[in-house]
Amino acid sequence: MRATANKKQARRQFWLAVHLYLGLSLGLIIALVGLTGSLLVFYIDLDEWLNPQLIISESSAQRQSYEDIFQALRHAEPTRQRGWRLEIPDDPQRAITARYYKPQETEHHGFAPLMLSVDPYTGTVLANRFWGEFAMTWLYDLHYKLLLDNPGKILMAIVGGLLLISLISGVYLWWPPLHKLKSALSLKRHASRERLNYDLHKLAGVYSLIVMMVLAVTGVALEIPQYVNPILGYFSPLQASPTPKSAITENNPARISLDQAVAVGQARFPQARLCWIETPHDANGSYRINLRQAGEPSQRFPKTNVWVDQYSGQVLAVSNPDELGGSDTVINWLHPLHTGEAFGLTGQLLVLVSGLLCPLLFITGVIRWLQKRRGRQQHPRRQQSANNPPLPPALQNR
Repeated sequence: MRATANKKQARRQFWLAVHLYLGLSLGLIIALVGLTGSLLVFYIDLDEWLNPQLIISESSAQRQSYEDIFQALRHAEPTRQRGWRLEIPDDPQRAITARYYKPQETEHHGFAPLMLSVDPYTGTVLANRFWGEFAMTWLYDLHYKLLLDNPGKILMAIVGGLLLISLISGVYLWWPPLHKLKSALSLKRHASRERLNYDLHKLAGVYSLIVMMVLAVTGVALEIPQYVNPILGYFSPLQASPTPKSAITENNPARISLDQAVAVGQARFPQARLCWIETPHDANGSYRINLRQAGEPSQRFPKTNVWVDQYSGQVLAVSNPDELGGSDTVINWLHPLHTGEAFGLTGQLLVLVSGLLCPLLFITGVIRWLQKRRGRQQHPRRQQSANNPPLPPALQNR
């Protein structure tokens, strides 16, 4: 019986050390990632708050055609001859955001498109910015890769894996007997500062546990898809992304307008909402019309796509998430689960609160460590007795 108690104590001491050293070594990074993640939950709204010129005032004018918006982009940036990707917001007071990938100015970065915000009623360019050079996208890169490009992604994946271990160790150390569960899930009133700090630490961890674990797992998968996706593909074949090409039938064929391409795409999914329009990159390229069907988890980045020949208007390929296998479905859920948008405003608020709890966990954890360290220095004999408690009388003669 004593051997069993010693093993249990040794196991607890091991997990206590794991939890402590992970918290002290990674706590500051996790606090930073949690805080930036909370801000990014509503990053479009925050970007508009920081840049009020992006908010479209009430207008009785008719929205311009998508082709006119595209021509306004080309007029504003005449040297950008490759394709643009236009985000079409559902909110009439929100600007259309157009991305031009791999501009020469930032081609040395892994991801830093030129981003133009356009008034959909007048075609006026409201903002011309490079990704990473304004507040919210800088925060995104800090959260996603610690401003370190590919090495930062690997580092963040490692941090996410270690966060999982820290969460599991914390649950093990907290897990109470059934008759003490109510007390373990509540904040003790009128307690000492030490007890209050301890309760704040454990309750912040316990009540955010499920969301934190989901964020850690999805975060790792999003950081290193080149490793995670093939593993998922082992269980269910992944669908290859179509790369259709438009067929040139004349020397100088005329390109159909963006509005015509959108009409072709929406005819395939008449109940779906238009989210993105991707224009052809070159003479062989095609339009990609991105739509959202009811039930898709992502609001901004849905997976319903129709590729349209830029000359004939024929449908070249279709990707319908309802027809995808299990692994592709899991991959499609990763980003909306990580941002919380898979469950609407409620999910976003849960992610927001969980991210804000990361700094609280770090601060209360450090305070708890300092309190115990100070206690050991002031009462070394008491600590030694706590580590080696006397046997119960019934066991002393065995």
